[in-house]
Amino acid sequence: MTSRLTPPVIDVEGRDIHGEAERLRALGRAVEVELPDGVLVWLVTDLELVKQLLTDRRVSRDTYRHWPAWGNGESELAKTWPLAVWVADRNMITAYGQEHTRLRKLVAKAFTARRTAAMRPRVEAITTGLLDRLAAHPAGEVVDLRAEFAHPLPVEVISELLGIPGEIRDDLLHHVHAIMDTAVTAEQAQHNNNELYRLLRELVEIKRRRPGDDVTTGLIQARAEDGDGLSEIELVDTVLLMFTAGHETTVNLLDQTIALLLTHPEQRARVTAGTLPWEDVIEESLRLEAPFTNLPMRYAVEDIELDDVTIRRGEPIMIAFAAAGRDRKVHGPDAHRFDPDRPTRREHVAFGHGAHHCLGAPLARLEAGIGLPALFARFPRVELAVPATELKPLGSFISNGHASLPVRLG
Repeated sequence: MTSRLTPPVIDVEGRDIHGEAERLRALGRAVEVELPDGVLVWLVTDLELVKQLLTDRRVSRDTYRHWPAWGNGESELAKTWPLAVWVADRNMITAYGQEHTRLRKLVAKAFTARRTAAMRPRVEAITTGLLDRLAAHPAGEVVDLRAEFAHPLPVEVISELLGIPGEIRDDLLHHVHAIMDTAVTAEQAQHNNNELYRLLRELVEIKRRRPGDDVTTGLIQARAEDGDGLSEIELVDTVLLMFTAGHETTVNLLDQTIALLLTHPEQRARVTAGTLPWEDVIEESLRLEAPFTNLPMRYAVEDIELDDVTIRRGEPIMIAFAAAGRDRKVHGPDAHRFDPDRPTRREHVAFGHGAHHCLGAPLARLEAGIGLPALFARFPRVELAVPATELKPLGSFISNGHASLPVRLG
């Protein structure tokens, strides 16, 4: 990979993700940046180019086949890179070509639209239970809505869907959350990854001994028409994918949407009065604050000639989902502003695009569409307990949320 400029170094602590994205956008549609341990990657901020690359057969997410530096998992980089867990898994979103088709078909058998739709009563019941717990707080007490609402709602939902037993859920959550910390050392990352996979293998064994009406059991039983089922590592990594993406993105969607409404009283008044659809609020939130800022990685299967640069075969690519959502060429000069009436509010890639579009997107929208109206109806006077400028980011260049969301429920 060559460049005329010293590549900018990505802030792994994610302290100013939107400011950083704007600075990088000014350097080009795709620009070389540096990740931990000097790994160079093409960061793509332009929405049109993002969509092009997400549907381009010359772009792969298969680290083992298409990233030479990975050395099929045997290189020093593969063994010591702090972000290895983000590229080492083998499941449908990291597969390429026919392998992707095979894996997605198997997952779709277990994670059906009917199963998602059937979760509506449970989402409603879980929401009601969380709101009851919030209401039990003494009047005027500061409550962290991320910790007590935005987080437990999707965690409860995805845990039920996957059939995750209570005896390992908290430990599993702890280690999944740890991979969102993108400023960890290689030693910390390796220890966490070992524990994470130990728990995932334990979960699979539990579901083999005690199968249930859940997605993990369905994945174990799933077989393609030709009898080609998931391998053991594909099974474990698919459960990891579904548990992680199935709650972290929705936590951030709920967190960010609540914060946006609490800082935009005119839009809050409209949506709670019924003159602004919740759907429009949710889509604009997804556009403005993509739940995942960036996502490592993809790779050029062959040279990709762009107008101003060439991405060479084997070079890694990282999609900047948050930056793409604020592309002024698509969303106008006020792309940084929260505007649920924006005509382009649905033109985002917050849940991916093309063949890798997230299977769980309908579930995330279902949870937001139930949870957010119920929260604001139950607590119509809820307000931030600190100035908006004091809300701290999560501390990740991948996951886009707040460290906490302190409010008074009124």
